[in-house]
Amino acid sequence: MVDSVALGGTQNWQNRLYQMEVPLCISNDELLFSAYNQLINNGRINREIGLRLMTEADFFPLTSLAKMVKESRFGKQIFFNENLHVNTTNICVLACRFCAFRKGSRHSEAYELTIDEYLHRIEPFSEIIDEVHSVGGLHPSWSVEHYEELYRKTSKIFPHVHIKSLTAVEIKHIASRSNLSVKRTLERLSAAGLDSIPGGGAEILVDSVRDRICRGKESSQEYIDIHKIAHSIGIPTNCTMLFGTVETANERIIHLEKLRNLQDQTEGFQCFVPYPFLPDHSRLPEAQLATSNEILRVIAVSRLMLDNIPHIKAYRMNIGDNIGQMGLICGADDIDGTVGHEEIMHSAGSTTSLTTSSEELAKLVLEVGCRPIRRNTIYSSFEEIIFEENIEARLPILV
Repeated sequence: MVDSVALGGTQNWQNRLYQMEVPLCISNDELLFSAYNQLINNGRINREIGLRLMTEADFFPLTSLAKMVKESRFGKQIFFNENLHVNTTNICVLACRFCAFRKGSRHSEAYELTIDEYLHRIEPFSEIIDEVHSVGGLHPSWSVEHYEELYRKTSKIFPHVHIKSLTAVEIKHIASRSNLSVKRTLERLSAAGLDSIPGGGAEILVDSVRDRICRGKESSQEYIDIHKIAHSIGIPTNCTMLFGTVETANERIIHLEKLRNLQDQTEGFQCFVPYPFLPDHSRLPEAQLATSNEILRVIAVSRLMLDNIPHIKAYRMNIGDNIGQMGLICGADDIDGTVGHEEIMHSAGSTTSLTTSSEELAKLVLEVGCRPIRRNTIYSSFEEIIFEENIEARLPILV
C-alpha cells in the first residue's frame, strides 16, 4: 500500500527514518540523538527537547536530522505550484505595528480592488496558474456578500483556478460585519467558491506577544478556533509563524505545540510556513530580527516538531531564493510557487523576484540536488519537471 502525499507519508515515515543510516554528527551528539530516538520511538519530540534544539543544538547535526526526516517522507522531492497573489485591499481598520502593507482609508496609497479589477489581475495569468492567493486588510465596509460575489465570479470565469483566500482575522472581521457566526460565514464562502485558507496572521500564538505587535487582532485561541471550524467543514488550511519580532525561543515552541495539538484533532493543516519579520517601513524598532542561520534553524526545528503536519515551506517570497534553497536541505519540502504580483512581503522589504517561471523554480531545486515536483494547492496532483539535458534514472513520485 502506498502513502498519500497529502498526508506526508505519515503512515510509514518513522519506519523509513529508522532504516536510514544515521550520520556520525547525529549519533555522536547527545541532544540530536535523543531527538532522533524520540522520533523513532514516539514519533514526536517533546517540548523540552524542542526548546533545546531551538536554543543550543549545533547547526549541522540539527539540519542533518531535519533533512533525514524530510527525506523519510518525500525522498528528494521538492514541491511548488504555479500561483498568483492578488491582494484585495490594503485598507485596514487595524494598525499592527509590524505591518508595512496596511493603509488608512484616506491614505494616498490606499486601494480597494473592485471585483472586475480583481478578475482583470488574474486574466493575464489564467492560462498558466492553478491557484490565486488572496488576502488583504480588514476593509471597513465589505461584508460576506462582497466576498461571495468575488468568489462566485472568479470560479465561473476561471473554473480551473483554486481560490486560496482569507486569514483568520479577515474571517472573524467578515463574520462580525455580517452578523454571522464564523462557521456560517465559512459555509457561505465555501459554497461561493472559497477552496482553502492560506493560514497567515498566526504571528506568534502567545497573547502577550500579540498584544505588543498586533493588538486588536484575533487572540491565539481565536486563530486556533477559526482554523478548527474550517477543518470541521472540510476547508483545508495552511498555518504560519512570524518570528524575529519580540518573542522568545520558548514562545516559538509554544506556538508550534498549539498547531501540533490542533492537527492531532483535525488533520486539517496541509503545510506550515515559517517566515521572519522584515523590518523595512514598519513601526517595530525593538524587533530582534532573525539571522540567516536562525531562519534555517527555525525551518529545521519546525520539521522535527511538527510530526503531524505534512509539509514545511521555505517561503522564498520572504526569505529570498538563496536562503530558500538552503531551507530545502534543512528540512523544508516546499518552496511555494511562481507567485506573481505579491505586495505584503514586498511592502516590508522583500526583494525576491516576482517574475520567476516554473522552469527557473525547477532549476533552483535541481541546484541543491533535489527533484522539482509541480503540485496543485491541495497536494493531490503532481508532475515532475524534467530537463532533457539532465535526464537521469527517473524515480517515482511518492504517492
